[in-house]
Amino acid sequence: MRRMILAHRSLSKTHQQLLNKYRALSEAEKVVLKPAISSIEKQLEEMAKKIDGEAGRRLPAYNVILEGLGIDGSLAGREALAELLTYADFVDSSLRGLKKLLGLYKPTSSSRTDYWKLYDGKLRYAVHRLAMAFYNNRPNGRQCWELVKKIRQLVVTASGTGISSRQRGEKPPELYTPGA
Repeated sequence: MRRMILAHRSLSKTHQQLLNKYRALSEAEKVVLKPAISSIEKQLEEMAKKIDGEAGRRLPAYNVILEGLGIDGSLAGREALAELLTYADFVDSSLRGLKKLLGLYKPTSSSRTDYWKLYDGKLRYAVHRLAMAFYNNRPNGRQCWELVKKIRQLVVTASGTGISSRQRGEKPPELYTPGA
């Protein structure tokens, strides 16, 4: 999943670079970039479909969240949700921790540097894309935060209980080895 998401990010960055170059060129020179841009758009769509399929198989709460949010038709929204569920831990992290990770929180004092250690701009961009698919317009920070809280609530209810695995005393899945 992570490799596909990284490939999608790379294609998205290349697409944006080509669009910027396209806007800077004259009409006669734009003809050269049109096929490259359309080719990358097709690749982006294919990669998003693969990510969506993998997320449906690997992430148990993915389909429940899609139904709860009602973004079944938007491929970009589905891909952004898969990216969020892959990289962010909605069950075991606090709301403030999620806020820091997604860049929706700014500390009150400038001497605190722990905010920048947690912040991930790529996840913030994924939240923004998901909110655009959910609200059908450009969202503000409050709308993004409300959507994150709704996703967290859906993940917790989909996991069956509001108690995290750490509170239950279970080992994390990475450390658990069968037969040991």
